[in-house]
Amino acid sequence: MARVCDVTGKRVMFGNNRSKAMNKTRRRFDINLVKKRFYIPEEDKWVTLKVKASVLKTINKKGISAVIKEAKEKGLLK
Repeated sequence: MARVCDVTGKRVMFGNNRSKAMNKTRRRFDINLVKKRFYIPEEDKWVTLKVKASVLKTINKKGISAVIKEAKEKGLLK
């Protein structure tokens, strides 16, 4: 199960931990994913999406229909 946002397509990033001695060890920067069900009144159905926490704020502001429409235009959703 990939840690990818369904709406934005953002993925995990990789970088380094740096100690005081400046040693480098690889690490992951996970995104803050939430699995959430949304009701779409136009289609009269429920949809489950894995979205970032910041996308939840966008959905609350614009509405689920507008966000899904934008994602489909960008080719991220089917």
